[in-house]
Amino acid sequence: MIHVNDEMKQFHLTNGKISYIFHVMKNGQLGHLYMGRALHKEGDYSHFQAYDNPAPYSTHVFEDDPSFSLETVRQEFPVHGKGDFREPASIIVDDQGEFISDFVFKSFEVVEGKPELDGLPAAFGDKGSVQTLKVSLLDLTANVGVDLYYSIFADLPIITRSVRVVNKGERSVKIERLMSLTFDLPDADYEMLHLSGAWGRERHIRKRKLEQGLQSIGSIRGSSSHHHNPFLVLKREETTEHQGESIGVQFIYSGNFLAQAEVDHYETTRVSMGIHPTGFQWKLEPADSFQAPESVLSFTKEGLNGLSHSLHDFQRHHLINQKWMERERPVLINNWEATYFNFNEEKLDQFIDEAKDLGVELFVLDDGWFGNRNDDTTSLGDWYVDRSKLPNGIGELAKKVKASGLQFGLWFEPEMVSPESELIKKHPEWVIGSVARSNTLGRNQRVLDLANPEVVHYLYEKISAIIEESDLDYIKWDMNRNITEPYARSVRNQGEFFHRYMLGVYDLYERLTTNYPHLLFESCAGGGGRFDLGMMYYAPQAWTSDDTDAVERLKIQYGTSLGYPLSTMGSHVSAVPNHQTLRSTPLKFRGDVAYFGTFGYELDPSQLKQEEREEIKQQIKFFTKHRSLIQQGKFYRLKSPFIDSETAWMVVNEDRKKALIGWYQPKNMPNPPGNRVLKLKGLDESLIYKVNGHEMQLRYGDELMERGLALPVEFNGANHQAQRAGDCQSIIFELRSD
Repeated sequence: MIHVNDEMKQFHLTNGKISYIFHVMKNGQLGHLYMGRALHKEGDYSHFQAYDNPAPYSTHVFEDDPSFSLETVRQEFPVHGKGDFREPASIIVDDQGEFISDFVFKSFEVVEGKPELDGLPAAFGDKGSVQTLKVSLLDLTANVGVDLYYSIFADLPIITRSVRVVNKGERSVKIERLMSLTFDLPDADYEMLHLSGAWGRERHIRKRKLEQGLQSIGSIRGSSSHHHNPFLVLKREETTEHQGESIGVQFIYSGNFLAQAEVDHYETTRVSMGIHPTGFQWKLEPADSFQAPESVLSFTKEGLNGLSHSLHDFQRHHLINQKWMERERPVLINNWEATYFNFNEEKLDQFIDEAKDLGVELFVLDDGWFGNRNDDTTSLGDWYVDRSKLPNGIGELAKKVKASGLQFGLWFEPEMVSPESELIKKHPEWVIGSVARSNTLGRNQRVLDLANPEVVHYLYEKISAIIEESDLDYIKWDMNRNITEPYARSVRNQGEFFHRYMLGVYDLYERLTTNYPHLLFESCAGGGGRFDLGMMYYAPQAWTSDDTDAVERLKIQYGTSLGYPLSTMGSHVSAVPNHQTLRSTPLKFRGDVAYFGTFGYELDPSQLKQEEREEIKQQIKFFTKHRSLIQQGKFYRLKSPFIDSETAWMVVNEDRKKALIGWYQPKNMPNPPGNRVLKLKGLDESLIYKVNGHEMQLRYGDELMERGLALPVEFNGANHQAQRAGDCQSIIFELRSD
């Protein structure tokens, strides 16, 4: 998969699905040659380089060769201060304040398998499925080395990249910018897609055409954020969901990030992804090193669905814990929207009995079980049970839950502390914040200094004690505020704080997941504020959004699927009127949307009517019947809620003999077109499928994909016998070929 042309000093990573080619230029730096559909592995591709661009007034490296200018050549690890005025991959400052770099090629090594990254989540793979190229560069003047890592996966059009900086000199240096991925594309004829939004409307698909200058997304909130997801797509204008060229870039990181596309004056495009430079400065003493997080690069000519399929497969097989990808996730019920803080043992006992009767498999006790937590102003950090609510303790409650046949889960928010808590009184130095300035609150809480190993150890001890006392099966790990006043007493250089904080979060996750491998984690950050690959390495599912309104969830789940598989999306049925939008939707519609995720409930069973109870029982039976298909199948987006009045998607199993289709219309359409059909994807055109299991509805796969699946005719003035379904119509079609 990794082919090295020593004579031409070219490196070609290819697996028949993708090619990534770069070379050593005549000045010793790395030049980018090609990224795209697989090319022949042999050959000289140096003519792909753009040495002959006209560059009046540009600087040139060699006196005898004015055509060689770093301003115009396409590069692999561009430096600052040597004539390239585009955004660099790195800025490294020496002890004299000079921030000029000149990294030249020194050596390379091909490694079988996928090396781990120290202290960071990263992709994995064995020797038979992954090869890794390590290219070492050196700045001879500063005596600083850079190791570039490229991993290619045998069966996917995926390349992962990361960077390690080593101070080989005798004086300290400071890293002020370090992109995990940088490469230059030969043109700018792209549209940029990204997933943006806010709390309650996360990961909506946004599109813009690339223009000369910088187009970027990012976060400096201390988390990947609700507002911009660390995922960027460049697609051709003609690319659709099902055909056309697109490039995807993701970041395996949960903190501050920057993703950008820069179009220069010659219409070339520089793509970058890495830790956001704002507020970042990492000091390297002699012999010290810094490992940047890993980025993921993907390419397809099979449309946005094709890009998603590659990313989903990569995450399911090379990032998410394989035990949780093989094990079916439990149907859960969470008490939050049913009780909020107002519960006691008696109320929970009734809740558990009713949940069991519905067929739920996991009961999750949310916020309010610890300290003196009767509202959100107190007790975060005091991780001991509130005996006024649970006089017999958390262990006894867990025994009751398990005796009923359910699994037991708890909510934690370990990274935060309340101003009214025992912990903050005992350890005020463990709290992030300015010493000289006033400090702001978010959701009535402060942030603990997880850059401090003592804090990480304290949290591990407290959480592990609860895990063992309650024989816990599941943890919902929440994080409800952005980081302000980013000052930590434990950190000498405050420019290192944000990254050291994330290393502390990962360290706590690593210790818990290693020592309690049976425990299922679901990450949460005020809903979807940290829905990223860094979290998924430890927590195989995430709470997609605090907004559980089914109409809103169509956009949220559709957008999220662009970069993440269904098995990662926490999707629940909640009560109506919805607690976020106050919208009332049919229980069927809510269930039909929530099926396409991990599935669960956010409601009070005691408030259900008998017919609703029976419907929920049927929903759970339906979901558990199709759970493995939803978790492991290939997902296709069919109709976009960002474009159409309808939404549709489907999931197909590996042998293409089973499929599940969801169709949704939030608003009724008066006098609609007749003979409406939904064209399906991913089926075997030669197979005959039973539609919804009925022998009389037999359709060939080619018919369902080319002609389509018939949709119902709604009420119109001329046909009083037609269906009168009203708003929030939904249908789940089940296809099976025996």
